[in-house]
Amino acid sequence: MRSGMEPKDRAEYENVKITVELLKSRTGEFDLESILFLKLRNVGICNLGCIGDCVNLERLDLSGNDISNLTPLASLKLLIVLNLSANRISNLVCMNTSYRCAVLEIFPKIKVLDGERVSGRGSDLYQLCKDIDASLKGLHSSGPVGELPGPKKWVEDDYWELKPTRKTRTDEAIQQFYDVLKECRELNSKAADIIAKTKRPPSTMN
Repeated sequence: MRSGMEPKDRAEYENVKITVELLKSRTGEFDLESILFLKLRNVGICNLGCIGDCVNLERLDLSGNDISNLTPLASLKLLIVLNLSANRISNLVCMNTSYRCAVLEIFPKIKVLDGERVSGRGSDLYQLCKDIDASLKGLHSSGPVGELPGPKKWVEDDYWELKPTRKTRTDEAIQQFYDVLKECRELNSKAADIIAKTKRPPSTMN
């Protein structure tokens, strides 16, 4: 057996300290290092006691207690699921991203914290909160917030103006051809006029 049983009446449990006897009775394990999953919800725990000796714990549910000090949990490096909701520590700082950051630094393998996925699928929101929190700390540490820089332009002012297209060598050659053809037509017209004048019979004088 690897999980604890929930009490029927929480009023019977106040100022509870986690002891070796409590852990063994809840899990049925003789060796604390054999405990992989532990559920101690709503049992009035205020002192985590020797829970740090359960070094192979992977899933831990301590929700609904009176825990305010998380230090004894620091040795539980294999935790992938941790629930500390409805405790004094989480009631005070659960909405603060610093709390989440601190917990994740202590437990590098955590995937689910207080019922919310913080790594793997669905973890983007956590990362966004972390980035926002870091940004706000940066603004706060730099003193009073001054005027924020205006939005940068996507493109330059003349981007939408029509600009003349650059002619290619082919375009230039075609233009030169038409210019030469035009000159040939003009020369041909002048030559035709001269020939016509030379063919006229000389006028006779009376």
